[in-house]
Amino acid sequence: MQNIPSVDLRDFLSDDPKRKQKFVNEIGSAFEDIGFVALKGHFLDDQLVDELYGEIRNFFALPLETKRSYEIPGIGGQRGYVSFGTEHAKGRKEGDLKEFWHFGQYVSKDSKYASEYPENVEVKELPRFNVVGKEAYQMLEKTGVYVLRALALHLGLDEFYFDNYAKDGNSILRPIHYPPITSEPANAIRAAAHGDINLITLLMGAQGKGLQVQNHDGEWIDAIAEPDELVINVGDMLSRHTNNKLKSTIHQVVNPPRELWGTSRYSIPFFMHPVSDMKLDCLENCIDAENPKKFEDITAGAYLYERLVDLGLIKK
Repeated sequence: MQNIPSVDLRDFLSDDPKRKQKFVNEIGSAFEDIGFVALKGHFLDDQLVDELYGEIRNFFALPLETKRSYEIPGIGGQRGYVSFGTEHAKGRKEGDLKEFWHFGQYVSKDSKYASEYPENVEVKELPRFNVVGKEAYQMLEKTGVYVLRALALHLGLDEFYFDNYAKDGNSILRPIHYPPITSEPANAIRAAAHGDINLITLLMGAQGKGLQVQNHDGEWIDAIAEPDELVINVGDMLSRHTNNKLKSTIHQVVNPPRELWGTSRYSIPFFMHPVSDMKLDCLENCIDAENPKKFEDITAGAYLYERLVDLGLIKK
């Protein structure tokens, strides 16, 4: 039973104006209401998905010493490996019960952002790991661009408003491993309640129970996608930019029932970020007498830095 709306990107990509508008209306309404949808018709094919999961399982099965050799100091965990328990939700001290990897943006050498982003980290032990990761990154980014185009139309903006902000954006592909739970966790869960930082998140691996979304009544509902669907949600940057017209919804990944403690969980979110100099100022057409401006002006880069400190990935 799926508790979040399902939409099909092929409607938006069709030559039928009615189908395209149907997608704009459906995703706009869902993002105003609960901030989450399940999306069919994306650009990831089954073979790429299967190969990506295979490479990720192989990486997280490597010895801890090997994995830690890919943990890069001084970059706030923005590339390479981040070890178990390092990240915590804003306002919490307990580290989440997960380890993860970060693939980052692939920019040309003449891009103005080339010097801003750390290099992606190559895993020597797995020759296909980085190749497959890059392909998945680019297909998820392509999907995200079309979702943002639909949202631009919903907001009364030019369809391609977000394109220049998304191109060379500071997006992150994060394969996550939630290892088997071996003892009663002390006030920790796999991912504590949080909102995402970015514009939108595209999530692979929400086919089983675990991901929960908090609705406007404060109730936690399961967000379970079909095997061919991505779960997509609004991040805090987009919520700020739209003066909270599009809702960034609190969500969490809960621990499995005790009988499933011995199992791993894998999920792969793509955090779609804009370029760092994008202004997140509230859009004028999202401000009126009933909805006064709720947020201070800030750039995407400054906001990201603040949040990485909150998460414990950057130590001040």
